[in-house]
Amino acid sequence: PRRRGPGSREGVPGDPVLRAAWEELGPTTGVLYKEDNYIIMTTVDKEKYKCLLPLIASGNEEEEKDYKGPTPGELLEPLFKQSSCSYRIESYWTYEVCHGKHIRQYHEEKETGQKINIQEYYLGNMIMKNPLSEPDGAKEIPTKNIEGQMTPYYPVELGNGTPCSLRQNLPRSSTVMYICHPEAKHEILSVAEVTTCEYEVVILTPLLCNHPKYRFRASPVNDIFCQSLPGSPLKPHNLEQLEKQQEMLKMPFRRVKEEEMPSTKEEKFSSIHKPVAVGSHQLLTVGTTHISKLTDEQLIKEFLSGSYCFHGGVGWWKYEFCYGKYVHQYHEDKESGKTSVVVGTWSKEEHMEWSRKNAARTFYLREDGTQTVRMVSHFYGNGDVCDLTDKPRQVTVKLKCKESDSPHAVTIYMLEPHSCQYILGVESPVICKILDTADEYGLLSVPS
Repeated sequence: PRRRGPGSREGVPGDPVLRAAWEELGPTTGVLYKEDNYIIMTTVDKEKYKCLLPLIASGNEEEEKDYKGPTPGELLEPLFKQSSCSYRIESYWTYEVCHGKHIRQYHEEKETGQKINIQEYYLGNMIMKNPLSEPDGAKEIPTKNIEGQMTPYYPVELGNGTPCSLRQNLPRSSTVMYICHPEAKHEILSVAEVTTCEYEVVILTPLLCNHPKYRFRASPVNDIFCQSLPGSPLKPHNLEQLEKQQEMLKMPFRRVKEEEMPSTKEEKFSSIHKPVAVGSHQLLTVGTTHISKLTDEQLIKEFLSGSYCFHGGVGWWKYEFCYGKYVHQYHEDKESGKTSVVVGTWSKEEHMEWSRKNAARTFYLREDGTQTVRMVSHFYGNGDVCDLTDKPRQVTVKLKCKESDSPHAVTIYMLEPHSCQYILGVESPVICKILDTADEYGLLSVPS
């Protein structure tokens, strides 16, 4: 039986147009329409329409109120007792979440004939002995916008991570947000640096789905039905014109998309309930920017002249790299505008001096015995003065070839092995085309 509001009438409204709306949507969606719940809309052309509004009611209130089962902390306890870990592989970093223990961000690199170098940061360690023992009171359950849906989550705080030089050596910290996903296997959906050295990690888990307040619920979208009043057309004139224009615009774009990007449909993460596979192609594209559709020749010329700059980075800080000019680190905020730090500026003389003591080119051997350039390294010094060292910031830019389905993709990441001395990794298919032009100083030129 459908609950009715005060003054509502039993049965179907008498108006035949409203009846159609009632019969079509009422029984299937559980949305109630009342004949006397409407507004009159008038267009700029003085066309008038009577629009029937739905009565919104949540069907989950009773179940949530009557729930007497385990708290979310108790539901997640098996995950913490098993000491299991989840991993997320991105283009450079691997993220490791050992539930109830720590979050680690690391990169392994093996140089020829050398041992494996590991670059790692702990984004948080569990301080509390039993993080899930707090009572599940009547406090508000927090939500996060995930794929356009406000999704409830259960937060677990981790502090005491690796000290952060950008914040007076305060330890890094993270909030792990556990959300219900019936088909998940505790995957890491996302890792984001929300402010400098403070992180948010979203974990998909089926364990929370047994609690009605944490179940995924799509935000209801209810139709509003409008009927024309006497003297007005069935559909507003301007709306008809707009629909015609949209139809005409759709065709050429659709054709370009289907020819140029056959895998778009597979890559699009369209629903929160689609299974997420760690290591899938979709996860590996995180942090990759798709750059200009200029021809390769134009793009290479503009990139090498410094007039076309690469942008990238994931999280709080983004990076701008202009070849032969500078490296900037910046954060854009709607309220306070753009904060920018000069990480390094180019001086050919300084770079040549640096390259006498450091390898500007590294090679690898092809199967046929010939050598090819694997990476070039450039030194950019004289950046903004660093508070921690009272010296100018400096950065080594490592340009690497990275094959990709998209010929115009660029991945940029930054490391800080020492305070205010950085490594900027720049990987792109564009770089693959120019690496072999590198001279003894690693300087690149337009291929002949």
